[in-house]
Amino acid sequence: MPKSEISFEIIETLGVLSTSTKGWTKELNLISWNGREPKYDIREWSPEHDKMGKGVTLSKDELDTLKGILEKRE
Repeated sequence: MPKSEISFEIIETLGVLSTSTKGWTKELNLISWNGREPKYDIREWSPEHDKMGKGVTLSKDELDTLKGILEKRE
């Protein structure tokens, strides 16, 4: 079975969380996957943003919930 092509558009880079020794960056971005409504996304990207690692995609509600959880830890 052939792999389906995944398209993405980084709408906004919100921040870089870390950078590896190989130059890959772990980023929080607002991304539209396959032309859908943009979602918040945390994953590693190659320096040219042409390769990516596995990540987590969050809706606005999920991001707000995560923010609340993290604020309670302070």
